[in-house]
Amino acid sequence: MGLFHFQSRGKIYKPAAEINLRADSDEPYTHANVKAPRVAGFLVKIFVWILESWIIGPAVLYILKKDNLVHKLVSFAEIPESPMFTATHSTEGLHEQEVTCIDPNLSPPERLKEAMDCLPASLETTLETGFKRWTIQDFSRAYSSGETTPIKVAKRFLAALEESTAPHLQMSFFIAYDAQEILKQATESTLRYEKGTPISVLDGVLIAVKDEIDCMPYPTTGGTKWLHKARPCTEDAACIKKLRSCGAIFVGKTNMHELGAGTSGINPHYGPTRNPYNINRVSGGSSSGSAATVCAGLCPVALGVDGGGSVRMPAALCGVVGFKPTSGRFPTSGVIPLNWTVGIPGILAGTVEDVLIVYAAIANDVAMFRPKSLQPEFNLPQLKSSHLLANLKFAKYRKWFNDSSADIQSCCDNALQLLSKHYGWKTVDVTIPEIEEMRLAHYVTIGSESTTYLATHLENISHGELGWDARVALKVYGSFSSRDYLNAQRIRNRQMQFHKEIFKSADVIVTPTTGVTAYPLQRDAFSTGELDYINGAALVRFSIAGNFLGLPAITILAGYDTSGMPIGLQFIGKPWSEATLLHLAYAVQALLIHSYRKPEVFYDLLKTE
Repeated sequence: MGLFHFQSRGKIYKPAAEINLRADSDEPYTHANVKAPRVAGFLVKIFVWILESWIIGPAVLYILKKDNLVHKLVSFAEIPESPMFTATHSTEGLHEQEVTCIDPNLSPPERLKEAMDCLPASLETTLETGFKRWTIQDFSRAYSSGETTPIKVAKRFLAALEESTAPHLQMSFFIAYDAQEILKQATESTLRYEKGTPISVLDGVLIAVKDEIDCMPYPTTGGTKWLHKARPCTEDAACIKKLRSCGAIFVGKTNMHELGAGTSGINPHYGPTRNPYNINRVSGGSSSGSAATVCAGLCPVALGVDGGGSVRMPAALCGVVGFKPTSGRFPTSGVIPLNWTVGIPGILAGTVEDVLIVYAAIANDVAMFRPKSLQPEFNLPQLKSSHLLANLKFAKYRKWFNDSSADIQSCCDNALQLLSKHYGWKTVDVTIPEIEEMRLAHYVTIGSESTTYLATHLENISHGELGWDARVALKVYGSFSSRDYLNAQRIRNRQMQFHKEIFKSADVIVTPTTGVTAYPLQRDAFSTGELDYINGAALVRFSIAGNFLGLPAITILAGYDTSGMPIGLQFIGKPWSEATLLHLAYAVQALLIHSYRKPEVFYDLLKTE
């Protein structure tokens, strides 16, 4: 690309310390400058052929990056800060209210006993006329009382999953599942309940797993047709081992955007995962199947991986809870290392209480490997006392917050007003500079890391084994240079400084989760995938800080747009402040749960005989 260098002029950045972060700052807000039309079907194939051409491909890639401001804001920018390659956080200044400190050396089942003491009384009385999602506790109570058994629930799950593949639905929830393996696990759990010796509240509870996480006996495909051959799955991932030790039943590998390289959840190999609220809308990516499976009631909980909003984004579009902890809080062993400095497993669940239970089982393996000064406490929130949290402050950057559809702005503002009215929590206006610069720097980072990991594998496969849209993504990712990557890490350093300063005056940053709600599926993308970078940029607009800076974040259902599609509200927290985020999400849930709506596709696995 050197011969094109003279054509580009990069941004000259002021030192981060000189940037005004107050609400009256004159720092400009740069809207996503996406210059790329939606392309699908045969046009995607033509575009791939062009990009893969040795003659004109490099020139086209150069123009794409120049027109979309990658060159100006990242590649050829002059940035005074040094690169920051990983997000390592201390616990300085962290003080969380209404929490229980948990010994990280407890076994997962022992932790779950502690977690149960943090949960509020049942919401049953408030849901007599509303839509009810069955929770982990509901399943556990039904099993313990003999109302039903894990084997009966497993059979209902298999019947529902079969129905979801019927021609009139074609939901494409799963890439792989094994009925005999599911029934085997359910039989073992049923026997434990019959003997009165369930392992934990998770015993017999169905959990789905994104096909980016190793879970025996299934291959881990990463949404491809080939990666499992190059990278065999030989044992459970660390997070799976913990949940399995609690008696959870793993029901298979959920569909995902191929290699996590997209935001729609359309996979040309395994089908587009459809949104249970409207089967003609996208579910979001890349943890599309996990979000849709929970939304449709097939499982109360699923695991995903979040490298660029890939848990929170589909959770918001499907109206469920999506939770990404601080980088380092969850073990990553057994997760495909597509983006090792920005990706981490996350939890998708129907309720905040279920997120808490699974979080308690998985968290904090890595504490023993961290310097003692950086070891965080392992706190669980006392959700029954969320209303007692005092003097909480939400940082809100209005120009960014309002860079979303009118329905989303209104819905999220209304939720904040409710929190203020009921709990007295305040919103403070701030400026978070260089949002678009951060999005592009993250894109360079996640792209560079993905291609670095995949490079040796890609040498041994034919192009025909990759989906067309994935081929475009990999070609763009592979065009990033060492200079691009280093400048992206300088921008990471700047953003870390900005966010640390903002957290001195606020407990969390509040945003919508996505800039748009679930948009229509178009059939021309089913076999090729689609290139829709305008919607893609809108979907990831508020997600990047959580990944790029390793911050914890959670999305909770805040309402619906005029067409009935879910809207998510996001809280981004200080490092290690997962307990505070769970408190906040629970407070929103408690205020709004009476208005939650049943999805168009929903399966009741605890129905009476």
